[in-house]
Amino acid sequence: MTSPDFFDEGALVGVLTTQPLGRTLDYKAPEGGCHIGAYVEVPLGPRKVLGVVWGAGKGDFDLARVRSVIRVLDAAPMRDEMRMFLLRAADYTLTPMPAMLRLATRAPGLGDPQSMRKVYRMGEGAPSRMTDARRRVLETLGEYGDLAFTLRELAEMAGVTSSVVKGLVKLGAVFEQDSPRDLPFARLDPELASKELTEDQAQAARTLQGLVRTGDYGTTLLKGVTGSGKTEVYLEAVAESLRMGRQALVLLPEIALTAEFLTRVQERFGTRPAEWHSGVTMTERRRVWRMVGQGQAQLVVGARSALFLPFQNLGLVIVDEEHDTSYKQEDGVLYNARDMAVLRASICGAQVVLASATPSLESWSNAQAGKYTQIDLTSRFGKAVLPDMRAIDMRAEKMQAGTWVSPTLRQAMQVRLDRREQAMLFINRRGYAPVTICRACGHQVACEHCDARMVEHRFLKRLMCHQCGETTPMPSVCPSCEAEDRLAPVGPGVERLGEEVASLFPDARISVLSSDLFGSARALKSAIEGIAEGAADIIIGTQLVAKGHNFPLLTLVGVIDADLGLQGSDLRAAERTFQLMRQVAGRAGRADKPGTALLQTYQPEHSVISAILAGDEEGFWSAEAGERRMAGVPPFGRMAGIILSGPDAAKVFDLGNALARNDGPLRAIGAQVYGPASAPIARIRGRHRVRLLVKAAKGVALQEALARWIAPFPLKGDLRLSVDIDPQSFY
Repeated sequence: MTSPDFFDEGALVGVLTTQPLGRTLDYKAPEGGCHIGAYVEVPLGPRKVLGVVWGAGKGDFDLARVRSVIRVLDAAPMRDEMRMFLLRAADYTLTPMPAMLRLATRAPGLGDPQSMRKVYRMGEGAPSRMTDARRRVLETLGEYGDLAFTLRELAEMAGVTSSVVKGLVKLGAVFEQDSPRDLPFARLDPELASKELTEDQAQAARTLQGLVRTGDYGTTLLKGVTGSGKTEVYLEAVAESLRMGRQALVLLPEIALTAEFLTRVQERFGTRPAEWHSGVTMTERRRVWRMVGQGQAQLVVGARSALFLPFQNLGLVIVDEEHDTSYKQEDGVLYNARDMAVLRASICGAQVVLASATPSLESWSNAQAGKYTQIDLTSRFGKAVLPDMRAIDMRAEKMQAGTWVSPTLRQAMQVRLDRREQAMLFINRRGYAPVTICRACGHQVACEHCDARMVEHRFLKRLMCHQCGETTPMPSVCPSCEAEDRLAPVGPGVERLGEEVASLFPDARISVLSSDLFGSARALKSAIEGIAEGAADIIIGTQLVAKGHNFPLLTLVGVIDADLGLQGSDLRAAERTFQLMRQVAGRAGRADKPGTALLQTYQPEHSVISAILAGDEEGFWSAEAGERRMAGVPPFGRMAGIILSGPDAAKVFDLGNALARNDGPLRAIGAQVYGPASAPIARIRGRHRVRLLVKAAKGVALQEALARWIAPFPLKGDLRLSVDIDPQSFY
């Protein structure tokens, strides 16, 4: 009897492709038939495209014209739970299914045959003359048993040149063979000894392990002060998932965090996990995708898109630094990885751990309401104590023009240098200066394609637009009045701050950390590792330095402009400022030396600054929640952003006005429409941008109403419409 999920050769099947068609296409099953969920190659016009067998064909057109599936790919079929996840994520975000499928197949060459590479393992011969380099190679191979290495891997692990390995091959002491590239990942050992945990940590770990053992869905907020050892706690939950034969996923907000984290995983489980992020090679991405689908990758550490990997038996998802805004995808498919992690886990019966010292208000309120379990870690690990936090009232500081480091902060930095400790300065601006102005005519140099100022990057000797990425050489004359040598930087960026600090402390070793200054993720990782080992006296950085790094010698953190995030009308401004300041301050004093955090502010009496200094997190969240509840905004109400764009501003506004006038489906659920209005950055890459904001009560079927609202407005020409459910920014 044929399975209902199997289609015999010639049967009509519906295939969802990655092409923007919005529906499945009918094909005939290939020779040998195919299952639902099979990855297939199908003809579409003159091209061959990737698709997934989604179900039975509809047969609603001339069957004589139906073409056959070309072939079934050699990949584990998409599981029912994955198809359900994509469908529900598409419904929630109002995303066409082909775009969701593209997210789930973001690995190159899935249809290519297995390629081969040379690998090396222990041979049967022995060298007639043993050198120290040869001994290290053989000891490395012996330590890992029958595990095979590439030439580069073996040479690096043994600390020798590749010629040493090649020489041992000729002597028969090392065996060289061809092997498929897409090999299973080494098995992680959950029974290896973990670090000694404090009683708080041990109790938290036991709670998480018990939840994992249920085999059911649940979400836990793991809230712990910076440096409390949240990572060691949730790694014990990972160990429990591995013991149960289930896969685990750890999401990190920043590639730069992976190096230190991978080291901790290797110490705990004896080998490295699979990695999935933009810093991984295309070949490795394909290997990870395939091995995850076959259950041959037990643990994946990755960026937000790792949620869409084809896990065979996902039992645990960790979202580290769950409050981080980088978990929100702001282009293409607009989704929040934190929320999608909860959705995916609920479908496959997995546990979710949301870890943060400063959780999002959404997660905090869900824990308060009893929807999430909450575990608190209230003290730092070992001898480390929380930093002493103080404000520097900039109104009382005597500052010279064009400087940003106050005398009080400068003195505190000198004390740390004298003690051979590290100091860190934080400023949330990339580049050298945010504005370049002509002193002759007042012109501010702007991007030709966006309504945004060009940011000077002096290290690169270029101006850069942080919206579209356009760069131009630094001009010597004003683009407006053509006056020579009258262009001047206005305001500080991280590079300009570095220049000031170098003049204040000429003998100090200074490291500037900003994503613009590193050509690769590997170079950034290397710089961070060097700082942790003491290679810098003063670290100057952007948001990059606030995310989970552990610098043992760092005892002082200075925030240059603590008021910056409080400006503007963003409903999350207070929350984000509170989170960022607490996270940055938490870099100080993480080892045995106490730390201090100094916040330069012109508003020391501001409620957010006061809450930061007092460490009154629960008071802050309660007050912020009260204000949001009164306003009926997230997490106590629903919001959706509508972003319209096109090269012709008038046509974009015409569409926005038509939508605003015909809002019947939204009024039917009690929703309100605000706008249309020009976006704060009204033009990006030559496209004019107009926004509408929809606000609704929490319990309404917002997505269904939105779909009915926009359906009668077909997009013509170059007009584009995006729906952003639960917007995190309003630019």
